[in-house]
Amino acid sequence: MDLTRQPPRRPSNTSVAGMCGVARMTDKARGHEDETIGEYVYGEASGFDRKLLGLLDLSAEDFAEAASSYGDAELTEWIRRTSGITDEAIRSFNDEYLGREPADDAARERLQKRVEQFAPERTDIRKNYQAMELDDWGSFREVDLTKRAPRSPYCRDGAGIYAVARMADKARADRTGKLNDYIYDCPIDKGVLGFLGISAEAFQNAAWENPNDVELSAWVRANSNLTSEGVTRFNATIATAGPTDDGGREFFNGLREKVAPGRIDITTWFELLDLDDEKDYGVVDLSRHAPRSPFDTSVGGVFCLARLIDKGRATGSDTLGPYFYGEDSGLDRAVLAFFGVTADNFRDALPSHKTDGDVLAWMEKNGKKSETETEELNNSLNALAPTTDDRRAWLKRTVEGFDPARSDVTTFLAFVQLDDRVTWARHKAGV
Repeated sequence: MDLTRQPPRRPSNTSVAGMCGVARMTDKARGHEDETIGEYVYGEASGFDRKLLGLLDLSAEDFAEAASSYGDAELTEWIRRTSGITDEAIRSFNDEYLGREPADDAARERLQKRVEQFAPERTDIRKNYQAMELDDWGSFREVDLTKRAPRSPYCRDGAGIYAVARMADKARADRTGKLNDYIYDCPIDKGVLGFLGISAEAFQNAAWENPNDVELSAWVRANSNLTSEGVTRFNATIATAGPTDDGGREFFNGLREKVAPGRIDITTWFELLDLDDEKDYGVVDLSRHAPRSPFDTSVGGVFCLARLIDKGRATGSDTLGPYFYGEDSGLDRAVLAFFGVTADNFRDALPSHKTDGDVLAWMEKNGKKSETETEELNNSLNALAPTTDDRRAWLKRTVEGFDPARSDVTTFLAFVQLDDRVTWARHKAGV
């Protein structure tokens, strides 16, 4: 969970193990493991986490590993089994925790200031846990679409349904007055809301009150009559929708030519929205598509360099998505070392070098690479493959999971290309 973009679940949320605070600690543990914890702290660095872990007789390391390995239901079973905590102990802890109020005048004053800042109309906020909820809400409720795009329409972080997360971003931005040129309750939003049976006003209020995707998803499910079959059918329909009449096709084709000239392969609204978002904000957004192929030699004839540029630009705009950059990527390290450039310097240089040619010229400022040197690097990259039986077995299993017919994929570059193609095809297909 990316806690730079949303808060963890409410401290009062009991959806994991039936205990207050455990769902919140789960989100922080996952953010800690993924290095997306933002300004939150986990484990020994958090007084409340220490109390919970002590009550459960678990270490922060063991809990983080379990939280990353299991979904909420399996994690609940693991906690109950491993800790041996009883229902009575959980009820006692919840009653104690939910009943706590500020212990002194200074704490009461801090709570009152939060109320005045974030919820001046509320007169019911008196508990400690509510102060934490106000902090979370105040920090993440306001979405500014003048600075970044809403999430991709393909994002299914909202109840597993396409476009719900994007619609939530727009709903919050509309409430904040920072919607930019987007429209909340646009035709796609209307289609989603119609499927859910929820009004635009009700959804906007829920998105405002629930800045955490998991809790907003729970609200959506509680206020809709969703079935897994219905969601699958709806996703398949909306994700492949394109213009349906002459007027729609004329508008679509005009916008497509403006955003991505010559891209006649773009035939759906979702595909066009993704490209339009990137174009408007001038970013490479790898939460929406893969970087260029590792075999792409369009920049200096070097394998992986075009891909490195895409990942470097995405890192600079905080849109790296599921990829790794720089020191976290063996392929990146090899290319950077070849040119004698550090990952930080490369990333920082990209904004002032707008084209691939500009980047290559900057990288070769200490000397242009010869064809022989480039060929040697490409050969070494192309030959990279697992060197142990365990790693070869892992690669074989993973490739079979992507495509059982691809027994030819035995090297890392071939694997990366297959991974990109299958992963993003599945992402767009909702698989």
